[in-house]
Amino acid sequence: QALDLQRPIDKRVYKGTQPTCHDFNQFTAGTETLALLVGFSAGQVQYLDLAKKDSAGRLFNEERLIDKSKVTLVKWLPDTERLFLASHASGHLYLYDSEQPCGASSPQYTLLTQGEGFRVFSCKSKTPRNPLLKWAVGSGPLNEFAFSPDGRSLACVSQDGVLRVFHFSSMLLQGMMRSYFGGLLCVCWSPDGRYVVTGGEDDLVTVWSFAEGRVVARGHGHKSWVNAVAFDPFAPPDGHGGDGAEEPPSVAYRFGSAGQDTQFCLWDLTEDVLELRPPLPRSRPAAAPGEEPPAPPSSSSSVPGLPRSLSRSNSLPQAGGGPQTSPRVPPVLSVGRFATLSLRDPRGAAEKEHKRYHSLGNISRGGAGGGNAEKAPPQTGGSSRGRGASLDMAKVLGTALCPRLHEVPLLEPLVCKKIAQERLTVLLFLEDCIVTACQEGLICTWARPG
Repeated sequence: QALDLQRPIDKRVYKGTQPTCHDFNQFTAGTETLALLVGFSAGQVQYLDLAKKDSAGRLFNEERLIDKSKVTLVKWLPDTERLFLASHASGHLYLYDSEQPCGASSPQYTLLTQGEGFRVFSCKSKTPRNPLLKWAVGSGPLNEFAFSPDGRSLACVSQDGVLRVFHFSSMLLQGMMRSYFGGLLCVCWSPDGRYVVTGGEDDLVTVWSFAEGRVVARGHGHKSWVNAVAFDPFAPPDGHGGDGAEEPPSVAYRFGSAGQDTQFCLWDLTEDVLELRPPLPRSRPAAAPGEEPPAPPSSSSSVPGLPRSLSRSNSLPQAGGGPQTSPRVPPVLSVGRFATLSLRDPRGAAEKEHKRYHSLGNISRGGAGGGNAEKAPPQTGGSSRGRGASLDMAKVLGTALCPRLHEVPLLEPLVCKKIAQERLTVLLFLEDCIVTACQEGLICTWARPG
């Protein structure tokens, strides 16, 4: 039947709390049912079936007994009818069954398993009730998570700047990566599940190999925080080729990023970059208790094409490095505290500067004061109480967990275009167009390049 595009199918107004995220169940969607989850700033999650007009829906965490913080992301589990995950600004992730109730009192938990920077709990209850599971991940808000294409692995990015990849059903850690500095804000998987791309407050996009457990490349093109990353599953195969000209490297993947600098960037990940094996410090044996771990050789070489201050902007004093992570074996890392940025929350005129205080672009211009460019960004020990040990930046910089800027290939964007007046928040690749949305509330569709 023809849709009237001037009138919405459904419209709801909420008071006292704002919707922050949503997800449709693609597995069950049809003419009879259209299941929608909506997460809210006060912590509740609403279930609606838009195909059933009279449906008032169900509310989870209604009394905020499970979690009082903002829902950062809500997602149906791949190919399931009833189960969904909700992440919160508290750093917790909850597994719900949409058919089960929440209890009338705060849930009691039993520890199921724990590892480097995470703990998993089950809900103590005589009868089934939500949440089924609770994960405590890293320190600070859990900003985003994404399931691998086969649904087996779960990638989480947190404000502590760490990407953690879990085998979902066994709840085991499969791999980790640390941002150059600041929190990680977004994450996505390549269509074949071989690579994970993250973006965050270091203004970089980082490509991490799931199979090898290492950073493959970083992309520098944004002048502020990267809010959204997405692979383009419909990108044309490398249609290069010339009349006798030297064959350019074939494009293996294409992905995009959108940031607080209002810019959209399109990146090509070529075979020659993926095949590079830069020499990184090998994993060193863990030091015996009370023994000082050996310090890696300091490196002061600068990155070609970037200001010297940029390549050295995070040269912190070095202690022992963490071992390389294997995709199947949970890593055992040195005990330490996270060194995360203490980020101010500017208002007014400063708000319009897109929070560039800690952006790479700002540091490369000398930061807040002339001589500050060579110094490390301000560090504060992030609380990791109850989450297991954490990754100390001074210990992981220059290791496989967080290579220095000159130790991995630096990508330049194929396209970098200012496309909005306000910071960009959403990026989607569809077969016939690219969709973006910004803080101003504008949703735009773009013709594909070429």
